[in-house]
Amino acid sequence: MTVATTPLAEEFGAQGDAETRARWMALVEKTLKGQSFDDALTAKTPDGLTIQPLYTAQDGVAVARDLRARDPDRPWDLRTRTAHPDPARAAKDVITDLEGGAASVLLQLDPTGESGVAVGSADDLAKALSGVLLDLAPVALDAGFLGPKAADWLGALAKAAPNAPLAFHLDPLTAFAQTGVSPGPIESHVFNAATVASRLAGTYVKASLFLAAGRAVHEAGGSNTEELAMMAASAVAYAKALVRSGLSMDDAFGRIVLGVSLDGEYFTGVAKVRAAKAMWARVTQACGVTVAPKIEVRSSRRMLAKADAWTNLLRLTSAGFAGAVGGADAIVLDAFTDAIGLPTAFARRQARNTQLILMEESHLGRVADPAGGAWYLDSLTDQMARAAWSGFQAIEAAGGIIKALESGLVAEAVAKTRAAQEAAFVDKSRKILGVTAFPNADDKTPEVETPDAVAVAAPDVRLPGPDSRCPALTPVRFAAAFEGA
Repeated sequence: MTVATTPLAEEFGAQGDAETRARWMALVEKTLKGQSFDDALTAKTPDGLTIQPLYTAQDGVAVARDLRARDPDRPWDLRTRTAHPDPARAAKDVITDLEGGAASVLLQLDPTGESGVAVGSADDLAKALSGVLLDLAPVALDAGFLGPKAADWLGALAKAAPNAPLAFHLDPLTAFAQTGVSPGPIESHVFNAATVASRLAGTYVKASLFLAAGRAVHEAGGSNTEELAMMAASAVAYAKALVRSGLSMDDAFGRIVLGVSLDGEYFTGVAKVRAAKAMWARVTQACGVTVAPKIEVRSSRRMLAKADAWTNLLRLTSAGFAGAVGGADAIVLDAFTDAIGLPTAFARRQARNTQLILMEESHLGRVADPAGGAWYLDSLTDQMARAAWSGFQAIEAAGGIIKALESGLVAEAVAKTRAAQEAAFVDKSRKILGVTAFPNADDKTPEVETPDAVAVAAPDVRLPGPDSRCPALTPVRFAAAFEGA
């Protein structure tokens, strides 16, 4: 049987032919009525990367791909964040999350109770993790300068179970960048964290030790490439400290998790996770080791809105989608009310269920690197990785991430990017759904938790020597400028 075909595009010749593209461009320009092609049809990301309206095989590039086999039922670690100031209530939230489909928990600690669980001792941490089987459920920490002490407390609670999948997430550089000051020399904090990590590494062979992240850059309004540059530079600094503390190069890099922040721009989010993997491959190759990357994705807090907070569900879903398609190992999605206050049980359930639907109903993890081969996404990944690598080289040329923070190199770049992004929201070339676009006149603020103040005595985290200082990377929330009082 012969099937008739309609030659709809045969006059355009072979795909990718230079003459064909010129003819296509001539037709396109007729429709633009005097506008230039670049002004009318291309777009710029905050990184300065150009997005074309059409990609062909000529735009295809080879990028590092992660084709590791994943569990088809649990392709990534569904991780929830707990920050209720009361340790007993935090423990209930943790258990509810784990029973409701979460695989692990991120415990945010703050002895003052202002921005996390009020934990200042091993007993306080035991209360916050009451009922959690630490040899089965991974527990990650977010403790700032308290990290080394919190890691020791968590290690003691795990009772030397060698297979306990702990994530100590030591990360003094993020705390330094966000606060602008360290209690004692920041170099001492990095080395002290590495010393504690090296000691715990021998007992907990499956534990990750450091989190290398550029989250401080992202939340302060920086670009994707600026964030990735700080991430890579932090990873190098932490690996050096671990090697100095006695770990082999392979073990040092193998115990570092990369932290990536994702907002509602899911195409650039997918490219960002893949670019992080490409940078990791380049860094480890340069150091003579072969270690697969481990990536923890967290949803952006700067993208959240107070006005019409329900629209945050769309942003968070996009971030989760990008993390899953990009191939993240763990994904943490905030609650949609986090810009307003602590989440209720309903908001926490929404945060879990968003990931469960992506995982168990949309089956996003059943294909290895589903973006691979897409000319647009491969090109965007390559552009982002190259731009971020240039930023990383600039940081290293300045003496490393600590010197780059102290000198203001990082802060100056972030300030320029933030100003450009804020200007784009003001002139409405970029829009915020529910705030600057389609505001809801009948908006009703969702309920949030209003806990009593809780604070506990905190151990002294000061180390000998003068305090280190840098221009603080203060978090920003873009919608705040348009939401009024």
